[in-house]
Amino acid sequence: MALTKEEDIQMMLVCKTHLGTRNIEFNMKRYVFRRTADGIHIIHLGKSWEKAMVAARAIVAIENPADIIVASQRPYGSRAVLKFSQYTGAQALAGRWMPGTLTNQITSKYLEPRLLIVTDPRTDSQAIKEAAYANIPVIALADTDSPLEHVDVAIPANNKGKESIALLYWLLAREVQYLRGTLNRANGWEVMVDSFFWRDPEELERQEKEDPAAYQTQEWKQGDDWNAQQGDWAEGGAETWDAPAAGGEDWGAAAAPAADANSW
Repeated sequence: MALTKEEDIQMMLVCKTHLGTRNIEFNMKRYVFRRTADGIHIIHLGKSWEKAMVAARAIVAIENPADIIVASQRPYGSRAVLKFSQYTGAQALAGRWMPGTLTNQITSKYLEPRLLIVTDPRTDSQAIKEAAYANIPVIALADTDSPLEHVDVAIPANNKGKESIALLYWLLAREVQYLRGTLNRANGWEVMVDSFFWRDPEELERQEKEDPAAYQTQEWKQGDDWNAQQGDWAEGGAETWDAPAAGGEDWGAAAAPAADANSW
């Protein structure tokens, strides 16, 4: 466990999980290690790892994984939320939070979860407010400037970087599977953190334009298939578009002169 903790903290350093903001909430002072000369608060990664393990135990305590909602209005957390729900069985609500999801029983998307996980308490404030009305416990990734009202388990970390968000959800998903017994701690988890990273669609399109060969599918061999198909058509004696019509008329010929009115 100690070796795993050291490796996880090294990954947190690489993903810049320890970088906070210039502002600080008074409830987050206990998780701040120091302040740099630029005024940026540094988060204590040891406490972040411990709170992540506590959050994983809270998640495992829910018997039915479908009773867990993972929400993220922040775009950088959308892919991580979907991947987390894929490996843990939770419900993912990426994108805009529909007001009344937890409180308005008339709506078709009304849900009654037993646990709510949010990426940012500030952007997901509507979800936290509704969870407070419904008496639902909340787990949140909290930065140094995040409000902690109605948050039961706060994981202090950088919730504004895509690498940091992806790593935290990866750690939670791995620990949840360890505690449930679906994964063996001795073997580790073969899923890479990169699969949780958010990817910009515009950047993917730009890469596809720069290197189209890398994105070419192997199923379609367009050159061979289309040429062979054209050859089959030509051998079959099919009519071509350049040939004259069946009636012997030439469609490319000049139009016939109009009939004289006196001919009637």
